[in-house]
Amino acid sequence: MTSSTRSRGAATWTLLSLAIGSFGIGMTEFVVMGLLPDIARDLLPHVWAASPERAISQSGWLITLYAFGVVIGAPTIAGSVAKYPRHRVMVVLALALTVFNALTFLLPSFELVALSRLLAGLPHGAFFGIGALVAADAMGPGNRAKGAAFVLTGLTVANVVGVPAGTFLGQQLGWRAAFLVVAGVFALATGMIAMFVPARPGDAGRTLRAELKVFRIGQVWMTLATGAIGFGGFFAVYSYIAPLVTEVAGSPAAAVPVVMVVMGVGMTLGNVVGGHLADLHIERTLVGGLVALIAMQVLMALSAPWIFAFAATVFLFGAISSAIVPTIQVRLMDVAGDNQSIAAALNHSALNTGNALGAFLGGAVIAGGFGYVAPVWVGVALAVAGLVLAVVSVAGQRRGTQRLAEVV
Repeated sequence: MTSSTRSRGAATWTLLSLAIGSFGIGMTEFVVMGLLPDIARDLLPHVWAASPERAISQSGWLITLYAFGVVIGAPTIAGSVAKYPRHRVMVVLALALTVFNALTFLLPSFELVALSRLLAGLPHGAFFGIGALVAADAMGPGNRAKGAAFVLTGLTVANVVGVPAGTFLGQQLGWRAAFLVVAGVFALATGMIAMFVPARPGDAGRTLRAELKVFRIGQVWMTLATGAIGFGGFFAVYSYIAPLVTEVAGSPAAAVPVVMVVMGVGMTLGNVVGGHLADLHIERTLVGGLVALIAMQVLMALSAPWIFAFAATVFLFGAISSAIVPTIQVRLMDVAGDNQSIAAALNHSALNTGNALGAFLGGAVIAGGFGYVAPVWVGVALAVAGLVLAVVSVAGQRRGTQRLAEVV
């Protein structure tokens, strides 16, 4: 066996270990959305008896709190651990995800489950951010977006297999069963990361204070805002996919996992295509992706009463949304200079700000009596705002590059 073959084999096992962890993250983040009615019925019985819509809307706080945990944890954890060996950091993050998801399975009340969701979100961004750097090293120069996309493949595959299976399991055995499976996935990821992610020394000079200098860069803020607001449109829809299927399209609850599989297949394909397109041209992929996302959400809103037409738009919606993620990841790494660890994690902080924003606004319009299609129109508005930010950001970067060329 040649050294190059051994190197490729080691890289494969490294990427697979990280992808299993991202599979667990995909499950824990998204399985809640398909089980919101079950969670609301179990943990908020009195509210459910008075108003199922209000109970589902209140249960949406579990999504918002998880996202808030990501927003807090991504910069603080990634910035604080930049000086430590990445393989050790990844083991600790995977172990923390195991423990916190086990708490979601065990804790008895809505308030305690909500706390466990906040805790489970804390390691999310750092896991993906530092994992993207490990994957980029494993893939080699010229393949950064493909490396980031490979790590995200676990998340998208979770939407094909893990989330629908967890939703079905939760519907049949109680919603807690889904989180027992999630904890088991993270336990497996912890062991594999410990075995297969190569030992690399940390950078002793990278402190939290040094990493936080990334926030002085205007383009970082613009890219974060693009992800947080533009991708909030995705979460405004996905957070309330279950009532869209059952209440608007009039399909049985068993159709919810099927629609989630359709979306997951679209997300998996979109993630791969997005990684390749971003390596070719980041800015065009970002702006074009947001334009396509807006158009697809309009079609979703119009097709919602017809389940087969709705499922078709869900597939394309998932593909387009997922193609944007590695694009934002690499753009952040490009504009962040030397602050790679915190920049890579901040992508997930931004996306989960969008998660919290989308889930909150979607729940607000439902609670306000505008119906279950209203979150889709919220998503359209957020994606339009994200597109405006992306265009302004790209134009500003080009002007800056042009001025620099004129000076030189």
